[in-house]
Amino acid sequence: MKAKIVEILKHYSKKGELKDFRNYGNGHINDTYLVSFNESKIILQCINKSIFKEPKKLMENISAVTLFLKDRIKANGGEPSRETLNIVRTDEDNLYVETKEGDIWRAYEFLEDTVCYEQIGDSKEFYEAGYAFGNFQNLLADFPVEKLYEIIPDFHNTEVRFKAFKRAIKEDVLNRAADVKSEIEFFLSREKYTHIFNNALKNGEIRLKVTHNDTKLNNILFDKESKKALCVIDLDTVMPGIAAFDFGDAIRFGANTGLEDERDLSKVSLDLDLFEAFTGGFLKACGKSLNSREIELLPMGAILMTYECGIRFLGDYIAGDKYFKISRESQNLDRARTQIKMVSDMEKHLDKMRCIVQRYS
Repeated sequence: MKAKIVEILKHYSKKGELKDFRNYGNGHINDTYLVSFNESKIILQCINKSIFKEPKKLMENISAVTLFLKDRIKANGGEPSRETLNIVRTDEDNLYVETKEGDIWRAYEFLEDTVCYEQIGDSKEFYEAGYAFGNFQNLLADFPVEKLYEIIPDFHNTEVRFKAFKRAIKEDVLNRAADVKSEIEFFLSREKYTHIFNNALKNGEIRLKVTHNDTKLNNILFDKESKKALCVIDLDTVMPGIAAFDFGDAIRFGANTGLEDERDLSKVSLDLDLFEAFTGGFLKACGKSLNSREIELLPMGAILMTYECGIRFLGDYIAGDKYFKISRESQNLDRARTQIKMVSDMEKHLDKMRCIVQRYS
């Protein structure tokens, strides 16, 4: 691998004399390296082709979105060099390097004096996360979404995910379904959730927008000194989507009082203080770019994203843990049960969630 990276870096000779490179970050999808030159640093990545089948289209999406963001940030008096990802073009002025094996390597400018958090520290931090993801949507509100490729088809089409879930139950390749009947019934009994957003799209109540589609806390860079959210990163899943899904996935992950694969379900619940913090930041940043129906559906977005992850985890467990990596037996089942507990808790607090959204809208 070392020789391959050295060969790739020959296409970035304009950055100066190469000093060294090392593995970087905690990502599980792409291979990522921090590369140091004599006067600068870059992040070098090899895109995972098993996840992203069309990496060239992915790079076209990222290029179009980041160029648009830079214009908007500059117009608002911000710093485009620090407030969005900046692709480092090759010596040949390309967005990426393609090897003879068909691998796609890309580079970004490294942002100094930033930090990435894996877990929520406090409500102020989650407010900043909400503002960052809301601002991301707000800056891209006028982007012509039809120009983006759908990198992973039906990524958040819950109707399609539900069909796949039922297919896994029917095939039951490892005879696991009989032992998880109550979990299966929980999801089957809530099939009505799967139609809400598709129907709203069909009826013209909401519209497709540029969405991030992976709104975890560790996809934001924070300024080391000010602790302010600075830059949204990991744009591989940026594509046409629904605003409430970005909101909802962040709540699913960040406002959970337990771990995503928590075995002790008494530790799992919706933290309403964190929900309010994220909502306040998100709507302050992008509330004016959302219509009233989009805002009204934000709490349901949290429920649906949690539900969708639940059927994916349980379906994968039944199918033999083919998609989500596991480090212990029944981990995907534990993940599914955590989502069930979160959905149940969100259903209990739906009126409170709606009141909070209304307060900040």
